[in-house]
Amino acid sequence: MSLEMADRAPGAGEERARLEEKLARLPSQPGVYLMKNAAGEVIYVGKAVSLRARVRSYFQPSRHGRGPGSAKVAAMVAQIADFEYIVTDTEVEALILESNLIKRYRPWYNVRLRDDKAYPYIKVTLEERFPRVILVRRKRNDGGRYFGPYTNVHAVRETLQFIRKLLPVRTCTLDLSGELNYRPCLMYHIDRCGAPCAGLQSEEEYQKIIDQVLLFLEGRQEALIPELTRRMEAAAAELQFERAARIRDLIRGLETVIERQKIVSTTDTSDQDVLGLAVGRETACVQIFFVRGGKLVGRESFFVDVTPETEEAEVLGAFLREYYERADLVPPQILVPVEPEDADVLVAWLQQRRGGKVRLRRPQRGEKRALIEMVVENARLALQEHEALSGQKKSRNQQALAALAEHLSLEGPPRRIECFDISNLHGQQAVASMVVLTDGEPDPSQYRRFKIRSGETPDDYRMMAEVIRRRFTNYLQETKEIERLVAQGDPEQAAARRQELMAQARFAARPDLVVIDGGKGQLNAARAVLQELGLEDLPVIGLAERFEQIFVEDDPDPLELDRHSPALHVLQRVRDEAHRFALRYHRQLRDAETSRSALDEIQGVGPKRKKALLRHFGSLKRIREASLEELYAVPGLPRSVAERIYQELR
Repeated sequence: MSLEMADRAPGAGEERARLEEKLARLPSQPGVYLMKNAAGEVIYVGKAVSLRARVRSYFQPSRHGRGPGSAKVAAMVAQIADFEYIVTDTEVEALILESNLIKRYRPWYNVRLRDDKAYPYIKVTLEERFPRVILVRRKRNDGGRYFGPYTNVHAVRETLQFIRKLLPVRTCTLDLSGELNYRPCLMYHIDRCGAPCAGLQSEEEYQKIIDQVLLFLEGRQEALIPELTRRMEAAAAELQFERAARIRDLIRGLETVIERQKIVSTTDTSDQDVLGLAVGRETACVQIFFVRGGKLVGRESFFVDVTPETEEAEVLGAFLREYYERADLVPPQILVPVEPEDADVLVAWLQQRRGGKVRLRRPQRGEKRALIEMVVENARLALQEHEALSGQKKSRNQQALAALAEHLSLEGPPRRIECFDISNLHGQQAVASMVVLTDGEPDPSQYRRFKIRSGETPDDYRMMAEVIRRRFTNYLQETKEIERLVAQGDPEQAAARRQELMAQARFAARPDLVVIDGGKGQLNAARAVLQELGLEDLPVIGLAERFEQIFVEDDPDPLELDRHSPALHVLQRVRDEAHRFALRYHRQLRDAETSRSALDEIQGVGPKRKKALLRHFGSLKRIREASLEELYAVPGLPRSVAERIYQELR
């Protein structure tokens, strides 16, 4: 691969000439291109069979439908100040690189899944000697088997609970790669685990259970019935009637799951995914129906950010690439309602992912067409419901913010609310949080956290003053720098340039309302700092948790809203979120410090032995509870050090 970097020019004429020169040098090879705005931000990533033809088409209005005839493309082209390109050997390589760059830069003009980092997976840890079944948020190339991504984390947790009731897999985090000499835990005694940690279950026996877990997660639940029936009959023969009754109930639950699986084909029993698509003005919904052995075994809905001009083929192409990059299973057949962009390249890439043939079909008639229409209708209804709920939530938030503005005598509804909270334990590991509501909704990308620097003596007023000073000192510095940079540029582009720089800054946004978690004392400490910084016009209130009293400046009496007031609910929501965010950070620091103070101060325990101990026992608590014999069993730990750990941790 080769990468062509661009230099920026100060004048518009020079800029245009430089771009034309770069366009003339573009190669005709496949590759990926990155469009940039004046701030140097990547606003679009695309791939091309011929970089020369594709990139040049953006600057030639009538070619290939990608000129300013499209409102979306016209808006993007108006912002292009520079571009880079990367030459690849094949179109499939370009597709993979494009996907990676979209994830890295998250460009505004690319179609992408909403909140993609939050989608959960079910992972079977096949890389372990005795695998576990766990929920994870990120897929890694570590030898495990992943199922998902899923959109409903609660449904995933329920599935895990059902699996653990159905099949006795371990839930602990013990390191079972070495000698199996642990004591069986409660899960063994209630028949939820075979205690492989204590050597009471062989690897072969445990692997049979994991094979059954995989069958369940693949949607082949009916294959489990014979084995469960055998276990029930064996338990009854041994007069273990309670155990037999539990297995009988599990079989009935499994049969209920199987009965709910709709038969969608009696002639085609191959595995296939069926996609439906509905596109709105700002959001599109893609539904996937998972068909295994002719039965519908599950479905998922995904929402994608779009613009009114986004075409269905573009949405579907982007979704297929992003979804199947994450999915563990690529079925041999995928049914789609429209042909996606770059279908041939997608098929070649999907076949690489699967390691076998993949058919991407758009049925025109018959049973498969009826199935597509059913999924499209479900996607349409899901999008309709999503937009209705979003509209209702937006309306409720607007009303609540308007009421809050009226109660606090603000100039208008506070679109950006910042709340600050302090968390500490007798002054130790003191931290502060700043959380943000934008239009009444949490905006995690704007959250910030602070380590308190001004001493370890507990003093909430001093700590609140410190965090307010740091936050708004940064605000003043960043806004000053932004204005300096804007003044150096083209006056006609000043507004766009300012907006771009604001998006890159960490503290440049000005809140419409600041909420302090605390009473009059914390509020006065914050107000004193703001006056010192020349920001006395910034609206600030204190919210005392005990009676939900609102303290405002120059009023000795607190304001008390009705407990059912939507305005109060907004303040409670941002206060509770600030408290949660601060407490989580405090616990992280406290747990790290606890681990350091307990192990690192023991002579003979360095970083490697500490890691080995935590890997072997799973937690500091288990190390404390370990017997001397269990400590002797830790690989590479001298007996003298084991004895010292045993003594000092007690």
